[in-house]
Amino acid sequence: MKGRTPNAEEKAWMGAICELGCIVCLLEFELWTECCPHHMDGKTKPGAHLKTIGLCSRHHQISGPGYKSRHGDGKYQFENAYGSEESLFDKTAELINN
Repeated sequence: MKGRTPNAEEKAWMGAICELGCIVCLLEFELWTECCPHHMDGKTKPGAHLKTIGLCSRHHQISGPGYKSRHGDGKYQFENAYGSEESLFDKTAELINN
């Protein structure tokens, strides 16, 4: 899926979530892990880059034993294991804004 280029506000948000690290690893293991933005509502809508959470490669795309991946295992299994994307987004925003 091709996305649009993030504006300055969106770049700042995505930079902040990447500094925070994977929100699942942080909440589940109190561990910082390198992450990339997971777009919760696509990449082309206005403000789409602001509706993102940071996920490491395991929690984002790679399936494996002992954890659930958002894209590898699917949204239902991921949210069943770690809570809704919206709740993870709210926790991310809370941690960044404090």
